[in-house]
Amino acid sequence: MSFKIGQTYHGFKLMDAKHVAEINSDAKLFVHKQSGARLLYLGNDDDNKVFSVTFRTPPEDSTGVPHIVEHSVLCGSRKFPIKEPFVELVKGSLNTFLNAMTFPDKTMYPVASRNEKDFRNLMDVYLDAVFYPRMLETPEILMQEGWHYELPDKDAELTYKGVVYNEMKGVFSSPDAILEHQIYAALFPDTTYGVESGGDPEYITELTQEQFVAFHKKYYHPSNSYIFLYGDLDLDDNLKFLDQAYLKDFAAATIDSDIPLQKPFKKTVVKVVDYPVSPQESTKDKTFITLNIAAGKATDPESYLGLMMLEHILLETPAAPLKKALLDAGLGKEVFGSYSKSILQPTMTFGVSGANADQLDAFQAAISTTLAKLAKDGLDKKLVESSVNIFEFHLREANYGNRPKGLVYNMKCLDSWLYDEDPLIHLAYEPSLEKIKQQYKKGYFEQLIKTYLINNTHQALVALKPSCDIGAQKAAELKQKLAEYKDSLSQAKLDTLVKQTKALKERQEAADSPEALESIPLLELKDIDPKSEELVTVEQKEQGVPILLHPHFTNQIAYINLYFNIGAVAEAELPYVFLLADILGKVDTAKLPYTELAKEINIHTGGFAYDVFAFSENADDETFTPMFRVKAKALVSKLPEMFGLLGDVTGGSLFNDGSRLKELIRETKAAWDTALFRRGQQVVASRLLSYLSPVAKYNEVGLLTYYKFIAALEDNLETKVKEIGRTLSAVAQTVFNKDNLLVGVTCTKEDYEQFRKSLTVLKEKLGSRQFKPVKYSFKAQALNEGLLTSGKVQYVAKGANFRRLGYNYRGSMKVLETILRYDYLWNRIRVQGGAYGAFAQFDRSGNVVFGSYRDPNLGETVKVYDETVQYLNDFTPGNVSKREMTKYIIGTMSTLDAPLTPQMKGERADAAYIRNISQADLQQERDEILATRQDDIRKLSDVVDAVMKANYLCVLGGEQKIKANKELFGQLVTVIE
Repeated sequence: MSFKIGQTYHGFKLMDAKHVAEINSDAKLFVHKQSGARLLYLGNDDDNKVFSVTFRTPPEDSTGVPHIVEHSVLCGSRKFPIKEPFVELVKGSLNTFLNAMTFPDKTMYPVASRNEKDFRNLMDVYLDAVFYPRMLETPEILMQEGWHYELPDKDAELTYKGVVYNEMKGVFSSPDAILEHQIYAALFPDTTYGVESGGDPEYITELTQEQFVAFHKKYYHPSNSYIFLYGDLDLDDNLKFLDQAYLKDFAAATIDSDIPLQKPFKKTVVKVVDYPVSPQESTKDKTFITLNIAAGKATDPESYLGLMMLEHILLETPAAPLKKALLDAGLGKEVFGSYSKSILQPTMTFGVSGANADQLDAFQAAISTTLAKLAKDGLDKKLVESSVNIFEFHLREANYGNRPKGLVYNMKCLDSWLYDEDPLIHLAYEPSLEKIKQQYKKGYFEQLIKTYLINNTHQALVALKPSCDIGAQKAAELKQKLAEYKDSLSQAKLDTLVKQTKALKERQEAADSPEALESIPLLELKDIDPKSEELVTVEQKEQGVPILLHPHFTNQIAYINLYFNIGAVAEAELPYVFLLADILGKVDTAKLPYTELAKEINIHTGGFAYDVFAFSENADDETFTPMFRVKAKALVSKLPEMFGLLGDVTGGSLFNDGSRLKELIRETKAAWDTALFRRGQQVVASRLLSYLSPVAKYNEVGLLTYYKFIAALEDNLETKVKEIGRTLSAVAQTVFNKDNLLVGVTCTKEDYEQFRKSLTVLKEKLGSRQFKPVKYSFKAQALNEGLLTSGKVQYVAKGANFRRLGYNYRGSMKVLETILRYDYLWNRIRVQGGAYGAFAQFDRSGNVVFGSYRDPNLGETVKVYDETVQYLNDFTPGNVSKREMTKYIIGTMSTLDAPLTPQMKGERADAAYIRNISQADLQQERDEILATRQDDIRKLSDVVDAVMKANYLCVLGGEQKIKANKELFGQLVTVIE
């Protein structure tokens, strides 16, 4: 049907309509006259439909009220009166995206699905949740999702508990999160951006039920909402549903949610804050120093795009001049930065880690001098061209991985729409891009430097310096505060707290009634295609090299994966393979210095990436194929240039520049110092499996073992740098050979001919050593480590290999993953235990991991894992309805059938080929999932029982908590050096 501007459709007046060529979509902007709701529809042929409702939610303090409300509206509503509608949807929906997100100034509730009926169900549950939540009259929801006093009995220690409280303790265990909060607080002391919307654990416990309810009542009104629809859908029908089911019942209101501008500073603000490190940890070279600038407005599309490019030019490539200047000046070991554009006043950050607190003045002076020189003398024109090119490539490619395109477009729209400007200005990027392309050779970016960075006094110099005492000191102060509070309470008040703790536990343990559960709409198994999607692979051989062609439409972009079998690398040299992946493309080649190489790559391609991974055989974790993968993408017309550069990097990289190697190793170590705790879930899962699985042992060399290796290299750089260079050179010669190369290519069959011709360019630059695989002597050993950090929460992992315990892989194990993640572990570890989440993973190789993340507990979580078998023994048709079972199967299929980009389809097919997983194997797994019944799950109790009794355990977390449970561990290890 056709829509006309000025006409009204189901209460929605069409205000504007235009075609957005950049995303090939027809945009329609509406206002719902009665309720005041705004609505944007982007119509196109994408079957992955997206809906979201977003509210402008500027907080006034750091109690985390927007974040806690975001969690809490999804804990039951008017039409769906159950405890966890969100979880029930995850269990039983074919969604391709389902989440809720809190930002500094907005809260967003997006869903996506390719199934029409499912899409409507998701919309209905989310709209009812945001407009009619049970949190308004149920205090236990704030207690569970936000915070509460936990007092099991009058003699117990009084503690704080709550999902968001523990989540944010975990967030603030990472120095980069503390730094980001302090930057915003320094730059925006008088506006909403100066407080922590996610919640600071020191202030979360000040939030009252009254403030919690008031926040929702103020901001969660259609007049303060931004509704978004995307994809191939019936617009008229969706407008009718929105109007009749929800919006007609609201009257337009004036909501005071405007975000004022921070008044600019007259001079730079300086702020230095302590952050906790372990008592045994060295504080040398552990300071973070940043210069932060409020630069531009999110509502100006040209500066929005131009400043993103400028940050890339200055910091994000090996040729970046500001990065080089800071490293050359010896200011820190790692240079980082960002242009944070999704707030009204975007911020430019230049930072270093691995520095010391006495370097603040030198850091600021180095930036000032460098920017002044660049503005006066000009930027390297080829560098500028390369950055503009890579941005244009990614804008046109629009490849967002596993995130629905509509979700990404929605978020870009909100970068202007939320601030009362045209929602399409960042999607219609062509005018801004064209102007930049015309002007960049005429001083465009130099002028940006002058306007936004030099002649702009709204700046904050923010530093984080390490303290060995502050963590223990704050923990002791909190313990004392709670003890004193408890001592001040009357017996009656203590009785009340005990009763509240008990009542909350009873509510959490109580099951929803079957009638209430049936309020959540559910698809049927017949809505699911019984046939597994085919992984299309055409095996070819070109010039002796095996090729895996995945013929998909890619809009004239070729996605290339070079897989070099590295089974010939000696065991002692394996960490060097991971180091090679980190520094490749950042060192000189025989043909080009690394600065010129970076420019050439960005001018001619969409970028290169390098990683190392051992692929286990289909059903055997002891047989595996270790691969060094080089990922590349380029326009098909640029394939000869791309393969020439790939040949330079893989066949001609030089490792004889000692000062450059030292710089890169220090940078790598500093990056790991910052990221290690944030990657805790991955670290403990891999470490645990390395105790028992050869393939996992290999892959773990790239995680905690690699961090320890890099730390040891850094300690001996001055004496060993030449030896490091020689080893890297020898390893590279072993790895990059045409005889151990497999190539995966995703493009159309028509474009394959250009690929075939261009491959010669690469092959001529590779070595030709005979491939001689070595044997690895990985020994199984239950180290059961407690990994000690200064963190405030734990990552707890337990697992084993079920094949070696006598069991085979079955598709029902995938259904069990869904059941455990969203029922048993969700209720026991998240809802009752207060952790942010928990999961179980069963791989067809036999490796299985149970894990929790951002978990305040340790021993209690291990006990929950061990008691899983009791839960499964009760998983019978008498206890679990047919409807519930259907729900679990549908939820499992949702994960299995997540939409893939052409690039992802190619990579999945590559992995199946390398692992010898056939289409028949995938179909068998799918058939077994769809056929899973209650007894199939109950029978898996024997598998889980054997896994738990094998007693492999690994935990990363707070030093005090781990030491308090030391009897669980074989050894305690200090993580950060």
